[in-house]
Amino acid sequence: MASMHRPIDGAAAGDTLALTGLTAPARLTRDSWGIPHVAAESTSDAFFLNGWVHASDRMWQMEAALRRAIGTYAEWSGPSALSADRLARQLGVEAASRRDYNALSPAGKAMCERYSDGVNAFIDAGGGSQEYDLLGATPARWEPWFCVAVMRQRGILMGSIWFKLWRAAALSVAGPEAVPLLRYDDNGPERFVTPQGPTGDRLAADLAALQPAIEALTGFGAEDATVAGSNNWAVSGSRTASGKPLVAGDPHRVFEIPGMYTQFHMACPEFNAIGFSVPGVPAFPHFCHTEHVAWCVTHAFADIHDLYVEEFSDGGRTYATEDGPAEAATREETIRVRGGEPVTITVTETRHGPVICGDPASGRAIALKSVQLFDVDRSLDCLEPMMRAPDIHAFHSACEGWGVIDHNVVGADTAGRIGVIVRAVVPERDAVNGWLPMPGAAGAHEWRGMIPFERMPREVDPEGGIIVTANNRVVPEGHPDYILTDCHPTTRANRVAERLETLRKARPGDMLDILRDVDSAPAREICARILKVAPQGPDEAALLDLLRPWDGRMEVGLTAPTAYMRIRQEMTEILTRLSGLSATATHPATQPAPGISALTQLWWALPTLLRTDDTTLTGGRSWDEIIAEAVAAVAQAAPSAPWGEAHRPVFTHPLAHLFPDASATAAPASFPIGGDGDCVCAVGVYPGNGTRAIYGSVARYVFDLADWDNSRWVVFHGSSGHPGDPHYSDQNPLWANGDMVPMAWSEAAVAAHAAGVVTLTPA
Repeated sequence: MASMHRPIDGAAAGDTLALTGLTAPARLTRDSWGIPHVAAESTSDAFFLNGWVHASDRMWQMEAALRRAIGTYAEWSGPSALSADRLARQLGVEAASRRDYNALSPAGKAMCERYSDGVNAFIDAGGGSQEYDLLGATPARWEPWFCVAVMRQRGILMGSIWFKLWRAAALSVAGPEAVPLLRYDDNGPERFVTPQGPTGDRLAADLAALQPAIEALTGFGAEDATVAGSNNWAVSGSRTASGKPLVAGDPHRVFEIPGMYTQFHMACPEFNAIGFSVPGVPAFPHFCHTEHVAWCVTHAFADIHDLYVEEFSDGGRTYATEDGPAEAATREETIRVRGGEPVTITVTETRHGPVICGDPASGRAIALKSVQLFDVDRSLDCLEPMMRAPDIHAFHSACEGWGVIDHNVVGADTAGRIGVIVRAVVPERDAVNGWLPMPGAAGAHEWRGMIPFERMPREVDPEGGIIVTANNRVVPEGHPDYILTDCHPTTRANRVAERLETLRKARPGDMLDILRDVDSAPAREICARILKVAPQGPDEAALLDLLRPWDGRMEVGLTAPTAYMRIRQEMTEILTRLSGLSATATHPATQPAPGISALTQLWWALPTLLRTDDTTLTGGRSWDEIIAEAVAAVAQAAPSAPWGEAHRPVFTHPLAHLFPDASATAAPASFPIGGDGDCVCAVGVYPGNGTRAIYGSVARYVFDLADWDNSRWVVFHGSSGHPGDPHYSDQNPLWANGDMVPMAWSEAAVAAHAAGVVTLTPA
């Protein structure tokens, strides 16, 4: 059967299409960018069409996300997906998702059920995609709990777990004294999310307090032993030309194809909501505006994952607790692998959670206790109340219970208020847990419940009239509750705040201009340090002369950014070698998928080490020597290309490794783009992978609360998830250039931008 890639393709503008499961007539309008606008007569039908449209545009992507969540993706993708499937089975994501769906309120269940009805209406009508044709597969009928699993997959294990595992692996190589250095740069004094405005120094590791953890990790593993972020901000009406707030930002993710977010608009008598939706999940978890409220998120880096070193005996059947031995729970899981034999694994669980690295039979392994899995989560119950909230205070109340991933949620309402809340469920325990896996047998590092929702950091209408978050530190170190240890540098937050503070009559175009900002403070700082080292020869002198007049702007047409990036990467390579931390690649703590790269971790630590001239990890070499070696290596290589070309993203379809010659897996090409991971225009590289952009702003938006139709948005390729579709990559030139498309919201604006309208009727 030929795949029906989008039901509207089978109906001309003005036609009528009958849908089984729809209860009343509705309307689907696609604008000139292929973005769907749904108008329904009830909430029930709105969610039905939410599922039907998602399936029409992104069915294969939805099921791929589901399979990644529950550990069945290797059935499609082959051995390359085996390690991720193994981790998903260890985590027990399927069981947790079924449990959480069953715990939803009647309204939450009804939302997921109607969404699933819409997906299945598409499937039952013969819908599919080219990817299913290649795989010789058909879409799985959607079950309501799938929505919970897909939402969980989109944020699973983001944040603190990887920092703790990295330091655990590095401990055996670099020693306890290096632990405080093994974290991201702070760019100097850190700016906080709450309260807005003040800055402060971060707390260093207390090695005495960490001694039990260090002892527990001693001897663990062989003796030779995450990128996601965002910007967002809100500007009070006191600083705008309209007198109403502006809200803007962009989520940063790896450039997966199709993109994680799809633009969507649904209206019914109960709400009118438009934003970036997540295929497989109803409503708008992250970015949206309704008639009254706009909201957007960044990752808060709240510490919601703890790791415990468990001491096993009896071949892994029992483990130590403060009350004596306890019996470990085990189960077997069989993973089917495309093109290979099935793989059976044994999953071991302690009171803390599943073992994710190490072998219990060896006597020691690390177990994970995560908010994302440990207890019942009702995050999806928040989705509909968020869309119904009449103001920012009600919206904050609607966020209570969201725990599937932690966010700084910035918002504004049409009454003129702006606000931010940390939307998360965070365990109440000691801050020492934030550094390393803790001893599992001691009983001294356990959770004491969850921080009450009313104590989660929040602020409404700060005195300065602006709110900025960019994965920077949520609260000062002296905050009454322990929230986090690790976070991103404050670089982007500082730059956004610096630019906003100059505005007195801000307009949407000013927000767009800030999103385009390619200024890199770390580039200026690192280049200034590089230029203090005398060149060793004429080639090195020429390379440094290229950097000397450069102002640190990562602009498309300049070659200096390429030279800087290659020197910084070379310095990081040298540091990784000299520190011996490349040996962590074989440590059990670095093995959980997708793995931990010492090179990536040291890339982010490098600016602090340079700034403080810290040579703890340099094997006795000075930074002048390291810089000279790096400059010489880059000077001997090929001449630098302009940054836009050297940095051009390469998008890859996830099935391209199986079907390299198929048109269905031909990912769209990207136009050149500036910026890097340290810029507000965050389009970053992975050290060790050259200068090509690997992750960055997968979407951008500006919400204008004075005139919703004056809002703008863009995604990095297009609204369609179907290769070859006219809207598969038509937004990329705008995205690369820092431009956006209209976000039509009112009936008049939707009609004005309409490229096709289909009347939908009950079958």
